[in-house]
Amino acid sequence: MSTSNAPEVAGAPRCLGIGDVAARTGLSVDTLRFYEREGLFVSPVRRDGSGRRVYTENDVSWLEFCLRMRASGMPLTTIREYVDLVRQGPGNEQDRLAVLHAHEQHVRAQLRELHACLDLITHKVRVYEEHLGAGTAGSLWSSAPTNR
Repeated sequence: MSTSNAPEVAGAPRCLGIGDVAARTGLSVDTLRFYEREGLFVSPVRRDGSGRRVYTENDVSWLEFCLRMRASGMPLTTIREYVDLVRQGPGNEQDRLAVLHAHEQHVRAQLRELHACLDLITHKVRVYEEHLGAGTAGSLWSSAPTNR
């Protein structure tokens, strides 16, 4: 059940139901439950009087951060490590920074590899376009592969 139609209380954070969060993030309800079970939210997901999950905008923002980290290749164990550090509160900022620095280096390495892949693909596209334009495309890959 969506709670987005619930009346707003002055000063209270806007509450979202699990369906609202699923729609906003593109995740399935099952995946949201999985993220909760895995302890990937900084704060426990609250429940309303009927036991339904109630999320805040802060929960959604945190989830979006986690999704970006996951999309960039950060393993769930590392996300969980970072979440645990954040939960501990002030005093471990250097540890959090170390986790982020390590992942930043990993992403930079991935980008270098992807750029090399893109360069090769771009080269192959040019070769095919040239051969198609010259009417010699039939000679591509007619024998053992070369650097064409």
